[in-house]
Amino acid sequence: MSEVHAVRRGLLRDRCAAAGSAAALVSRPANVRYLAGGAPPGAALLLGPGEDVLLCPRAPTGEGAHGRPDEALRIDLLPLPDGDPVVAAAGLAASAGADALAVEEHDLTVARHRAMGKAAPRLRLADLGFTVEQQRIVKDEEEIGCLRIAAEITDQALGELLESILVGRTERHLALELERRLVDHGADGPAFATSVATGPHSGQGRHRPSDRRVEEGDFLSVRLGASYHGYRCEIGRTFVIGTAPADWQIELYDLVFAAQRAGREALAPGAAYREVDRAARHPLESAGHGEGLQPWTGHGVGLEIEEDPQLAPTAMGKLDACVPVTVEPGVHLPGRGGVRIDDTLVVRPEADGGPELLTMTTKELLAL
Repeated sequence: MSEVHAVRRGLLRDRCAAAGSAAALVSRPANVRYLAGGAPPGAALLLGPGEDVLLCPRAPTGEGAHGRPDEALRIDLLPLPDGDPVVAAAGLAASAGADALAVEEHDLTVARHRAMGKAAPRLRLADLGFTVEQQRIVKDEEEIGCLRIAAEITDQALGELLESILVGRTERHLALELERRLVDHGADGPAFATSVATGPHSGQGRHRPSDRRVEEGDFLSVRLGASYHGYRCEIGRTFVIGTAPADWQIELYDLVFAAQRAGREALAPGAAYREVDRAARHPLESAGHGEGLQPWTGHGVGLEIEEDPQLAPTAMGKLDACVPVTVEPGVHLPGRGGVRIDDTLVVRPEADGGPELLTMTTKELLAL
């Protein structure tokens, strides 16, 4: 992967040069990992004007959850609290003759930005903006391979849980068990905090697992994902516990299932973000559930669980091939229950079979 990371850094360097900056400083952890191969906690990456340097508060240790830095990079250790990597990077850039340094202002605190100005007062600090995030949207096949493995691990963990006895167990216990199973099957850890919502709790759009115990007749709504080599996927499924679903549960589930299928089928290179959102959102709005819907019906995934693009009503832009996204419409009825169905897919052209589904756990309304 060393050559891959060098190419990524080269693309960013060219973009910065075209904007008038001879050097760039990347501090957002996911962006550092994308460009450097690894991102030890607190690390920052300086690109140019001479050699590229990874500045770290502590020495990188193996692969781990933070990845292994590219061996071609120079690594400078600056143990905290004696040295701040971003402040040291500003000094390095100035001493190497740079007159401008592009920085990720959205990641820096005001205090750190001021400290950089004091360390290199003649260095003009420009805003790099979200250039690296935009570069990360389209994934190469190595990245997609990591996402595919993350999805396989997630499917395996969820499948094993569904084969166990659930009645009487708490939401919190089930969430912890799922996260343990993810690690047991090779994940770095969970991609995000696992959500388990039962009965009326499934009627909340965002619910943190509680000590409520699973009861017969409950909706069980589960949302989880594995992180594998830093790449994160997402799956969401809804089931009924211990008995045949009630009519209202079947009706609600069928509605969300139809909406999710419409969103998946709309994924194609060249499709507008807002059109994919509209495809998934329209069936739910037509059924009278428009008011309580979440702001988007899907989003990009990768080194972060929520990346660009956003599949939302006001989102601008069009999908490219090899962009992994979620499609995750849901309807939540406060105090009663709700249904959410999430999948992670990769946008592919029709000639390649259309969107590639990574999360394979059944979407049938099972009675567990």
